[in-house]
Amino acid sequence: MVQKVAVIGAGISGLTSIKACLDEGLEPTCFESGHDIGGLWRFKEKPEPGRANIYQSVVINSSKEMMSLSDFPPPAELANNMHHSEVLLYMRLYAQAFKLLQHIHFKTTVVSVRQTPDFAATGQWEVETEGREGPRETRVFDAVMVCTGHYTQPHLPLSDFPGVETFKGRYFHSWEYRNTEGLQGKSVVVIGIGNSGGDIAVDVSRVAQKVYLSTRSGAWVVGRVGQGGLPADLVGTSRMDMMKQKLFPSWINRMVEKKLDEAFDHTLYGLKPKHGFFEQIPVVNDDLPARIISGRVQVKPNVKEFRGSSVVFVDGSVIDEVDVVVFATGYNYSFPFLPPALQAKSGYRLRLYKHVFPPVLTQPTLAVVGFIHGFGAINPLAEMQARWATRVFKGFTTLPSEETMMKEIEKDTVTMQLRYACSERNPLQVDYIPYLDSLAEQVGVRPNILWLFLKDPRLAVEVLLGPCTPYQYRLTGPGQWAGARQAILTQWERVRQPFRTRVVPKPETRASSSRSVVVVIAGSALLCCIYYNKHLLSSFFSPPAFLRSPQYAA
Repeated sequence: MVQKVAVIGAGISGLTSIKACLDEGLEPTCFESGHDIGGLWRFKEKPEPGRANIYQSVVINSSKEMMSLSDFPPPAELANNMHHSEVLLYMRLYAQAFKLLQHIHFKTTVVSVRQTPDFAATGQWEVETEGREGPRETRVFDAVMVCTGHYTQPHLPLSDFPGVETFKGRYFHSWEYRNTEGLQGKSVVVIGIGNSGGDIAVDVSRVAQKVYLSTRSGAWVVGRVGQGGLPADLVGTSRMDMMKQKLFPSWINRMVEKKLDEAFDHTLYGLKPKHGFFEQIPVVNDDLPARIISGRVQVKPNVKEFRGSSVVFVDGSVIDEVDVVVFATGYNYSFPFLPPALQAKSGYRLRLYKHVFPPVLTQPTLAVVGFIHGFGAINPLAEMQARWATRVFKGFTTLPSEETMMKEIEKDTVTMQLRYACSERNPLQVDYIPYLDSLAEQVGVRPNILWLFLKDPRLAVEVLLGPCTPYQYRLTGPGQWAGARQAILTQWERVRQPFRTRVVPKPETRASSSRSVVVVIAGSALLCCIYYNKHLLSSFFSPPAFLRSPQYAA
């Protein structure tokens, strides 16, 4: 019987895994190699090898309601698209509210995870750890949750760029970028147009002499600011929108691309990719079009080669006297502490059942949490994975046979590669709401829309037509939260609250008496009658009949 669980990593996936364990009555022990929680969202003044890093200007792409954890709405006063410091604050509040910190061992690195000799019978694991001070230690756990993320190993493909060894300037991977210090007045080339590449190009363009953004395939660019100034990801992300996209995928794709081109023509700006909008996660950047139109960022094709301080592009154009090159070329995912058998791939992705469980284990006691991509925030995906994993650990939910899981993985891989632009850098992508619902079905928390319409029509309308926020998965079933209904019905209030830093007075209106209203209505009616009735018009302006008699004519 599973009781003691090792959780590796104290980022958002690790925190949700600790809480999921506690919710199921398990005993989690979390190992975090750093000195604090936060993972990716903990800004570090100096890059720390083996750990994710972010730059000073990072703002989260997903709005706070869409990236929230399902039983912990973010404070209303926090910005909708939070700076990384506010994201970390939210994580701290979450950890404090559910008393998670006491289960974390900081400055402790997991060196290896291996099956015990009697694994077939017990499903247990030997977890070897190393503290910054002291000898290595090995402990036995009933289950393991791997929550280390996939932004820790920078991919620097120097062999793809002939002559880079002759480059006279400075080059580095975006993983090392912190801020614009040292780039003032420089000529900078950024290679790669993912979210990091776009952010860095914009950031540096404010101080550099010139920034050139090199892209091999282009990208669709969306902003965080949507219709009416509200967060863009709150629009078009409802269950109804998901159904429309499923029924009319090509039409919806064309409409989205048309709408994006109305904001700025992606072909004109040199950004339009070959892939459709939904085939790859877009670049989220509000400032990039403005930096391009002002000439501060110039879009270029892929780099062909380096010649000393010059950069040559595949179209034959050359930029001379380049000072700095930033490689925003993605990451390699790696789990060096896991046995090789558990790192087998299916296509570009890890061979994991529903992206969580290795199918080859005789006992399903190891889960990978948070190694996932979709059109939406990762937090709800990781949280649902953790909830499902702990239910499996407890024996409340069972997995199919190894053969069945393998077949489903292969089928899912084929489907995914047909629908999405997968690669070594983008190994997987899921349909956001359908994936959440598929795991929620396993846990027993998928909302029943029909039943909600019968029981609570107001809530049902919000669940069906409103943004699919994580609170929907706390309305019923295991882990049900009494505050879920209120969280859904008040989510728009939390969206509006950060904007209320200055109250704009309403225009003054004169109070009209009922008599004035009657006069206006009567006058309007008379004018209409005069306009549309020529007989009345002539009689209105003609003199009385007695004045038209002969005796008055003279």
